[in-house]
Amino acid sequence: MAPWTECPTLGSILFFCLTSHSISYIWATCPEVTVTREILNEGFHRDLVSRVKFVGLSEHVENCKVMFQEKVPSGLYMDPYQLSSLQEHNITEAIITDMVDVEAAEYLSFGHTAFIFAKPDPFTCAECFRADIPVHIRYQQPSLEDGEASVTLQSPQLLMRCSTGGLLRECWEYSEVDAPCAARDGTICRWNNIKYRGVPEELILQVPVGLQQHSSVICAVTLLVTLSCSLMILVTVYGHAGRHI
Repeated sequence: MAPWTECPTLGSILFFCLTSHSISYIWATCPEVTVTREILNEGFHRDLVSRVKFVGLSEHVENCKVMFQEKVPSGLYMDPYQLSSLQEHNITEAIITDMVDVEAAEYLSFGHTAFIFAKPDPFTCAECFRADIPVHIRYQQPSLEDGEASVTLQSPQLLMRCSTGGLLRECWEYSEVDAPCAARDGTICRWNNIKYRGVPEELILQVPVGLQQHSSVICAVTLLVTLSCSLMILVTVYGHAGRHI
């Protein structure tokens, strides 16, 4: 084979350069999607704040809806009655797709799924969205040692749906999933499941619980108080009845 046949042609070199330049330009202009999460307040009743930022994509997301799909573990719950009240006052929009027993303890409960609609957050940035939702920690079993129980909330799915084009498949790896179109109707739409960078990747909520070695003392005191109150009620009832005989 002649030596010059092993050398790349001018056309192939030009094609390679143009392709490399196009790929480099696409990835250089790709937006970064970041989700940050935090838990506010202490005790059994908290507020979950989720924020998403589409860096460099403000002109594309103005006609888009953003939603978080939360997998709520058995140690937590979102109160559907509370969410309904917040939705009536246009504070929070969310849909819970499962039955939720707000009175059950953690070891008698199951996890549930919630779709939380994020709202534009122009006070932070033009391409920012935010969702605030109240979450509640269920009663936990007594601890063996430290008197604390932990509940882990994993990162949510970030769903996005736009009325116009603008999602860059060259930049984002996403699939399509079925989810509620809006919080106030039961229709289902196709949403884009967006990959993002989460900070932090998971949230850990800690709550104080009783110690197992105190169980016998607590049971004895509870029984004593119950018997004392019952005796006082009986004495009061019979004394009141005796005065009217």
